Amino acid sequence: MKQGQIIKIFKETESLLHGHFCLSSGLHSNGYMQCARVLQYPKYAEAFGKGIAGFFKNKKIETVVAPAMGGIIIGYEVARALNAKSLFTERKDGKMSLRRGFTVDKGEKILVIEDVITTGGSAKEVVLLLLDMGCEVVGVGSIIDRSAGPVDFPVEFRPLAKIDLDVYEPGVCPLCKQGIVIDKPGSKYY
Repeated sequence: MKQGQIIKIFKETESLLHGHFCLSSGLHSNGYMQCARVLQYPKYAEAFGKGIAGFFKNKKIETVVAPAMGGIIIGYEVARALNAKSLFTERKDGKMSLRRGFTVDKGEKILVIEDVITTGGSAKEVVLLLLDMGCEVVGVGSIIDRSAGPVDFPVEFRPLAKIDLDVYEPGVCPLCKQGIVIDKPGSKYY
């Protein structure tokens, strides 16, 4: 699946939004990739999952781990394509954690999956958690990379598509200065 096809699917499913948004990272933007809207269609979730899995198919992945909420569906689809176990992390007392009885073993080969990467903060937290647990984190994959520059992962990063959307620090956001109402569509609120 090519980048142009992926962006076209986001537009057709009204998943590429325009306005004034507060991202999960706390940054502001004039655009938002609402992956939940595109992933409500199993045919796209499956296709994106297979696409990401293709980058890592020869890495002998045992488990796919995704941060909640955004990474859960695509993480499951990548795990299904790789015939691997699918887990997700959640925040407990502000820290990314494995909960609900999920466990991993030392040396387990793990792939971390996220829906959209902006700063990479949540995915990096998951990578560091798993490395601290003695796992072998093989890489990070995502549907969309909307970062403004390189993301600092200690492992390989492979997105299906890259899109450039303006991102602003809250204190210098021109949309705030224009008085445009902000929307917080993500799962993390400030």
